[in-house]
Amino acid sequence: MSYSFLRESKLYIVYGGNKYRIYTNTAISFSQTFAQDSYPVKTLHNQSKMFEGATITKANPVDFSFEVPLTLEKDESPVVDLMSQLNSGQLTQFDMYVQTGSAVFKLSDAVISSANMDINPNNQFTLQLQGEGTKIERAGDESYSIPGNLASESATRTPLLVYPVVSIDSLTMSNIMTTTISIQNEINWVEYGNLQESLNVTNASNVMRPSKYTVQRRTISGAVRQYQTDNNITQFDDFSTTSNIILKAIQVGKAADATPFFQMSLNPASFTARMSAEDVYTQSYDFRSLDNTNTVSDIITQYS
Repeated sequence: MSYSFLRESKLYIVYGGNKYRIYTNTAISFSQTFAQDSYPVKTLHNQSKMFEGATITKANPVDFSFEVPLTLEKDESPVVDLMSQLNSGQLTQFDMYVQTGSAVFKLSDAVISSANMDINPNNQFTLQLQGEGTKIERAGDESYSIPGNLASESATRTPLLVYPVVSIDSLTMSNIMTTTISIQNEINWVEYGNLQESLNVTNASNVMRPSKYTVQRRTISGAVRQYQTDNNITQFDDFSTTSNIILKAIQVGKAADATPFFQMSLNPASFTARMSAEDVYTQSYDFRSLDNTNTVSDIITQYS
C-alpha cells in the first residue's frame, strides 16, 4: 500500500489548447460537496420515525485554492492572466489537473474567484488564488496523459523579493511597510436543479452539477501600511474618492525608480487613512478601485 503526499503533487493548468506546469508550495486544496435536502418521514400512522429522510440530487461548485511563488522568469504568467481576463463579461475558464504519485485528478471548467498578494520585502512574493469549478473526477492513474501542448519552461527558477513603492495623486509615499492587494470576482452560479432531472439521479455519476455562472461584481481593494514619522504625521486623518493610486512591486536591490516587476494603476480610486497605535505608530490607507469600465488586465501591468 502507498499513500499520496501533497508535497509530491504537480499542478497543471490547461486552456487554449496548452497546458502549463504551475509550481506551487504545499498550500493547495480542492473539494466538492453534495447538497442534501431533508424531508419528514414521521406520519400519522407511524409516529416512531423521529429522524428525517434525505435526498441528494445536486453537487455544489468545486472549491479550490493554491499559492504560487512568483519568480523572476515569470513562468507563472498564465495564472496572472487568468485572474485578470474578462471576455464579454465572463472569466476565462480552464481545466486544472493535480497529479499525485498514484492518480490524476481533474477539476473541470474552473474560474478564479479571488487573488491576493502581499508586497513585503521580508517574504517571497507570492500569489494566493481561490476559485470554483463544476466537477472533480479521477481522470486516471499517475501515468494518465494530461491533454494540451506542454508550454516550455525556463531552465531556472529564481525566487523573488520585492518592496512596495506607492504614489497617491503623484505624491510618493515614504516609510511604507507592506502593501496588500485583493481582486475579488463575485460569482453566482445559475440555478441548475430541476425536478425532472432530479428524478433520474441515482449516484454521483449522474448527479446534477453547475455549468453556467455570471460575474455579479469585481472588486479591487487593499491596504498600504506606513510607519508614522514626523514627516507624514499630518496625513493620519484623511480620505478621498477621486484619487489616482499607483502600486509598484520593485525587486529588492533595485532603486525605487527602476522598472517594476509588477504594477497596478487605479484611477479613480477611494481611500481612507487610519492611525494605529502599536509598538510604533503606523497608519493604513485602505483603498478600492472605483472604475467599473476597465478590465483588470488594463489596470495590471506586469514587467519583465
